[in-house]
Amino acid sequence: MKPIIGIAGNLLTKHAEVFHDNLVTYTPQGFVDGVQQANGLPLVFPIGNPADAKAYIDQIDGLLLAGGQDVAPSFYGAEPSLKLQETEPRRDFFEKALIEEALKQKKPIFAVCRGIQILNSVQGGTLYQDLSEYPQWSVQHLQPSIPTVGSHSVSIDSKSHLASLLGTSVLVNSYHHQAIKELATDFVATAWSTDGLVEAYEAKDPAQSIVAVQWHPELMQATDEKMQGLFNDFIERASH
Repeated sequence: MKPIIGIAGNLLTKHAEVFHDNLVTYTPQGFVDGVQQANGLPLVFPIGNPADAKAYIDQIDGLLLAGGQDVAPSFYGAEPSLKLQETEPRRDFFEKALIEEALKQKKPIFAVCRGIQILNSVQGGTLYQDLSEYPQWSVQHLQPSIPTVGSHSVSIDSKSHLASLLGTSVLVNSYHHQAIKELATDFVATAWSTDGLVEAYEAKDPAQSIVAVQWHPELMQATDEKMQGLFNDFIERASH
């Protein structure tokens, strides 16, 4: 049977004429495509009651945490800075419950952009609320070019699982203004930008199957085999 992948969905709250100003639950199409091309079955979870997390995680073989709004700084014990952007508390609390249940059940996790940030926050790590807070910031992490093209390089730990998929250096796209500050003790950093920001991490516990990346492979997977390879690997991890 094909592995079922739960994708934590988002809520389009801004007025959109094409939807007649109705609220819309969604996930970017690249996540759906990446999972399907890897022979998985995507299942989008609407933002809901955290008490339902177990029922959702029971149904799936792997959890995908997608991009989106800023993570509320209260999740890591901080006050909101002047450059904090839109947050969605309902999503934060629902995804927190999904993460905790997925870890409890030892279901594989693939986290992307906001996903890498909230997973770190839930497990006790912290974030830069804006890159301007990072004293060594010298690389453009919010690229103006098209999303299917990589804009900056990352170096990857040669001993990591990620290196077995991408090699020790790769060009990635980049669309984030928040970043990992202090990494949760459950995780080990496996990739960095040239200005030293954590671009990926994995779980220290071999019983937990986690790959978390700061860039957006779902926007590159249609034209970049390595980025589709991250989805292929996720489905493979979810198959065991």
